[in-house]
Amino acid sequence: MEIASAFQVIPSDDEEKPGAYAIFPYDRDLVRRFRETFPRARWRGDEQRWFVPGTTAVQRLDTWMAQELQDLDRHADDKGRDAFAFEPLESPYLTIADDLRVRTPYSRTIVEALRSIPWAHWDPEERIWRVPFRSYEELKARWPGIEEAARRNEPAARQKRREEQRAHVPEETARVQAERRRRRYPVPGDDLPPLGSPVSTERWGVVVFEDVESEPIPDPGTADLYPHVRTDPARYVWARWRMPTLQEVYRTRPSRTGEDAELRTSRGWWWANREELRERARRLREVERMQRARHEARKASAEV
Repeated sequence: MEIASAFQVIPSDDEEKPGAYAIFPYDRDLVRRFRETFPRARWRGDEQRWFVPGTTAVQRLDTWMAQELQDLDRHADDKGRDAFAFEPLESPYLTIADDLRVRTPYSRTIVEALRSIPWAHWDPEERIWRVPFRSYEELKARWPGIEEAARRNEPAARQKRREEQRAHVPEETARVQAERRRRRYPVPGDDLPPLGSPVSTERWGVVVFEDVESEPIPDPGTADLYPHVRTDPARYVWARWRMPTLQEVYRTRPSRTGEDAELRTSRGWWWANREELRERARRLREVERMQRARHEARKASAEV
C-alpha cells in the first residue's frame, strides 16, 4: 500500500457545520502531532476518521499532510523489504503481499501489540491487520508475543484449557454447576411461588420463576443439593427459573415480614428482603459492566 494514498482529506457537505475529514494511518506520534496542530479535531469512531471544523479546514489539512509526507523517509518501505528478505518471518499467521498481513484469533494482547506498531492498521473489509514494510523491524520485535498469544487463542487450545479447568473442579462444585445450568428448583406443589416476579431461593438467591411442572420430582437423589426438600421429597415439583433483569429488581417491593427463617426450611422460597434485592442488583450491574467492557474492547480493536 502506498503511504501517500493512505492520507486523505474529504470536505464536509454539512453547510451548517463547515469543516473537513482527515484519514491517515494510525501512528501514536502522528496522532500526537495531528492533535497538536488541530486541537479542535474530534475522532468520529463510526466513520473511522477525524473531523476538523472550520471554513479553511481543507487547506490547513492539505498543508499538514503534505508536510508529513515530505518528512517521511521515502525509502523506508524498500529498506523494510530488504530487511525481510535478509531475515524473513515465517508463520501461518503472516502473509506477504504489497504489505505484511496479520490474521490471528482475537486476543487483546495481539491488538495492543499491533496498535503500538507505527503505521499498522486494521482492515475491516478483509478483517486483518496490515503492516507496511517500513514497520517490519517493529513487527519482528513483537512477533514472538503475537504468535504465542495467537496459538493460545486458537479454538482447540481454548477448548483444551477449559477441559483442564473442569478436570480440576471439585466433584461437588461441578455437580452444583451442572445443576445450575439446568435452571430448575424444587418448590412445594401446594405452595407455589409467583411466576414472573423476583423472589429469593435458598440455593440460587433472587430469581424469577417462569414455569412449574405438575409431576412430583422423580429423582430424590438431588435432594442433598436442596436442604428444604429432605423432609418430604414427594411434596415438591420442579420450577424453571431465570435471572431477573435490573429493572425487575428495581421495581420489586422488598418484603418486611419476619417469616424468612421459617420459609427457608419449609418451602424453599420467600419474598426477597431489601438486602437480598440490593445484592442481586449489585451482581447484575457487575455483569453488565464486564459485558460492556468486552464489547468496547472488541469494538476498539475493529476501529483501529
